[in-house]
Amino acid sequence: MRRLTAARAVLVLTGALLLTYAAAVAPTPMFGGREDGRSDRPVTAEPGSPPRPAKAEPEESPRPDAEPFPPAGKAFIGVMTDKGPHDFAVLDAFTAAAKHQPQVMLFSASWNVDTFDRTLFDRISNRGMLPMLGWEPWDYRVDKAAREKKLPTREIDQIRSHQPAYRLSRITAGDFDPYLRSWAEGIRSLGYPVAIRLAHEMNGDWYPWSEASNGNRPGEYVQAWRHVHDLFRAAEVTNVTWVWSPNASWDGSLPKLAGLYPGDHYVDWVGITGYYGIGAYTQYRSFDSIFGPTISEIRAFSRKPLVITETGASDATGRKAEWITEAFRALPRHRDILGLIWFEVDKELDWRIVSSPAVTRAFATAVADARYRFSWSPELLPRTKLDD
Repeated sequence: MRRLTAARAVLVLTGALLLTYAAAVAPTPMFGGREDGRSDRPVTAEPGSPPRPAKAEPEESPRPDAEPFPPAGKAFIGVMTDKGPHDFAVLDAFTAAAKHQPQVMLFSASWNVDTFDRTLFDRISNRGMLPMLGWEPWDYRVDKAAREKKLPTREIDQIRSHQPAYRLSRITAGDFDPYLRSWAEGIRSLGYPVAIRLAHEMNGDWYPWSEASNGNRPGEYVQAWRHVHDLFRAAEVTNVTWVWSPNASWDGSLPKLAGLYPGDHYVDWVGITGYYGIGAYTQYRSFDSIFGPTISEIRAFSRKPLVITETGASDATGRKAEWITEAFRALPRHRDILGLIWFEVDKELDWRIVSSPAVTRAFATAVADARYRFSWSPELLPRTKLDD
């Protein structure tokens, strides 16, 4: 009996030592626990000891999603002036006449001379407007010189569209990459959203980035667009809304848009340029007759939100105020149109809303509607998908 008891004592002592070692040294099993070795089970107090309060794990407050721009059911009013952010005199006159603060300002920059200038973007943003850059791969001075000679419109088109230095193939080949990279880095540094309307009205033949001019070939426009977009992506630029903006088709003579579309992965907003009161639109044509066919064509290959990126009306037939009133009656029926940018410029014809008291009243009355009354701020996130 004494030998058996001693053996048992040795076994008990050995077991106790092993349990003590396991509790102090051995890692906590993963099964039923956490990866950091801390149990998810509640802590129980020793018998007879006072209860210990549970220690709450620190939790991060969920970050609310950014509010969309424009808000659901709303549409923005934008403006483009001759001098853009370099001089706000025309903007101030437009704002006073419209009795409305525009939420977007479109301005142009030419690849031949314009380097990135943060001041221009900040001036627009500080005025409570989303900056939209009309980025044009050409030498705009060729166009300016031709206009100063007062040449016929089609002759000006032919002169300015022939600029071999800015052929699409050169963009894709990377010839402009250092320039593009400087803009990408500058725009990334802004820290707030901007829109880029790159190489607009590509379906015409009046710009050197058109496939119908300047020795360009079919397919090269999409390649050039994607090259620019991919360069920005490689530079980790995430604050750009990319705007692809063809001209409205009017007589079936322009090329089909599907072959010029870079794809939904490369485009955030689809814009359309269209005017009333010039060329094919000298006779009265409604908003829907000008933009409707192009909208239908676009909807065959993309469901991206639409923006009227450039529009205006002349008083060539004395119906400018009427057209404005009718256009803004039609606009709410197009729930996929997020906004409209007015061309507030006296160029070729006077497109401005300040051209006459009747026109001013018509525009101010139209934009007084509640669907256009909201503010832009840098914290808003541009809407890139249509509501279901």
